Amino acid sequence: MSGDFDAIVLGGGAAGLMCAGIAGQRGKRVLVIDHADEVGKKILISGGGRCNFTNLGTVPERFLSTNPHFARSALSRYTAGDFVALVERYGIAWHEKTLGQLFCDGSAKAIVAMLLAECAAGGVEVACGDAIDAVDHADGLYRVRIGTREISAAALVIATGGPSIPKMGATGFAYDLARQFGLKVVEPRPGLVPLTLAGEELLFRELSGVAAEVVASCGGASFREAALFTHRGLSGPAILQVSSYWRHGQAVVVDFLPDTPVEWLAEAKRAAPKRTMKRVLGEALPERLASVLAEQAGIAGEIGQASDRTLAATEKRLKSWSFTPIGSEGFAKAEVTAGGISTAQLSSKTMAATAVPGLYAIGEAVDVTGWLGGYNFQWAWASGVAAGAAI
Repeated sequence: MSGDFDAIVLGGGAAGLMCAGIAGQRGKRVLVIDHADEVGKKILISGGGRCNFTNLGTVPERFLSTNPHFARSALSRYTAGDFVALVERYGIAWHEKTLGQLFCDGSAKAIVAMLLAECAAGGVEVACGDAIDAVDHADGLYRVRIGTREISAAALVIATGGPSIPKMGATGFAYDLARQFGLKVVEPRPGLVPLTLAGEELLFRELSGVAAEVVASCGGASFREAALFTHRGLSGPAILQVSSYWRHGQAVVVDFLPDTPVEWLAEAKRAAPKRTMKRVLGEALPERLASVLAEQAGIAGEIGQASDRTLAATEKRLKSWSFTPIGSEGFAKAEVTAGGISTAQLSSKTMAATAVPGLYAIGEAVDVTGWLGGYNFQWAWASGVAAGAAI
């Protein structure tokens, strides 16, 4: 039985457009449906409007999933270099920032235009601005109802992402649909999100706006990047990174002095005993942060008045300062969603549901979450290509 299309892709984001373009150029009749008034909205706001479209350091170990090996196949078959080649084919200028992050020189609009051009090259139809009223499956066809219109296809691709950034229209629709077809969902939670503090740790609120390069650790993962104090708690790249590993009740450990040698404070005492702890710390840290940490250490006067034992204990604390967040700023501020459609019932090669013929799930909707810095876009491209080549 032939439907109106060979495949219906639900979601016009990074993964959905990539999948549709690949399938369309293979001769498949493809329709992309997105409830927003235009496709690629998250792409447009990413990277400060310049789209951090991939990362040269992409390896499977930099992705979180209940099955840490699931992403390996797709990522190995469509690499960061493959996407860079596509970007260059369209003449889009780009540059590398820190830690392998690649950005457009100009606007993220160029990436959306490129994806739409790839879809156009495959004759893909794109329908925006209509909510999906119902989806069902019978007689080998998926039927999607939008208003008074019903569209059918042999394949259905779930590419509607997760609930992060709801102001962009993000919802948990992908999970409802997955459950409808018998797929399990790993509990979704905010990823790459600021963490909130309370109680005694609220004293750091006076440091709102202060940032420092630290090593932040949680859940067996450590990241050396900037941490930022906010009026609600902790943010900045280092904190966003560990937030994906953090669970309620866990501590986040911060090394405020990643470059200082052992017995650094004792050496500082011998070199200039009349300096205050605040001044000594101020040589390595922002002044306001140095002041609060010196106060917390309980060494208010000259460093020479403190014993070497006290300084050693202070140094240890400064290199392993423990914060216990009470929560995060939630999906509203989360850059991605961790968790999602379980990989246990998906093919790692094709993204197809193993027990539901013709059903695929890709991108952020799936229980695969990358580090900050272009990794989640690379998963979108790779998973989209895997499904698009298999439809």
